[in-house]
Amino acid sequence: MKEISIILVEDHQLVRDGIKSLLSDTKNIKIIGEAQSAYEFFDLLKIKQPDVVLLDISLPTMSGIEIAKILTADFPKIKKLMLSMYTSEDFIFNSLRAGINGYLPKNTTREELLMAINEVNSGNEYFSKGISDTILKSYVKSAKYGNSVSDGKLSNLTTREHEILLYVVEGMNNKSIADKLNISIRTVETHKTSIMRKLNLSSTVDLVKFAIKHNIIEI
Repeated sequence: MKEISIILVEDHQLVRDGIKSLLSDTKNIKIIGEAQSAYEFFDLLKIKQPDVVLLDISLPTMSGIEIAKILTADFPKIKKLMLSMYTSEDFIFNSLRAGINGYLPKNTTREELLMAINEVNSGNEYFSKGISDTILKSYVKSAKYGNSVSDGKLSNLTTREHEILLYVVEGMNNKSIADKLNISIRTVETHKTSIMRKLNLSSTVDLVKFAIKHNIIEI
């Protein structure tokens, strides 16, 4: 059986260690590198070409979705498997538009992770049951009501605005978000104002309620 080479792109060391532990005793899968940011990943890509990249969505400086877009355009042979805690349809469909080959929630089982890696490496697509259900429901809703999935309010947000929205509802203040994304506090404030305007909201409390309603965060 041909060995499958993997690069992990995840900014949390504990998560990377957990994934490496899950894959450590598999004979046909080898982790050849890991990165905690897009910059580290693209530097690594200069010297190592993986078969599959395991991507998180929320990363400093550049999201996993943006990385996927670049890989799709410039490295079409590399397969992209999204492994994320965010399972709302906006993130799923933005990932699909970026050219990802599979999508799993971070609480997936070892068996499903192995299956997904093997499937996408073979040229197939793989989505967990929950992700597949979300995709199906969105298309059914689109067919029934004549609305495109991209017509929702959330789809009007940019990738950076999506990131900031998530950090806000997680309780992070402007300075923490600015440090996380390596941008200025003023830029964070500008993005937050844009988010509020696009979602027609007036306060952070309203933003949190919106996030819960649309399954961006769970309670």
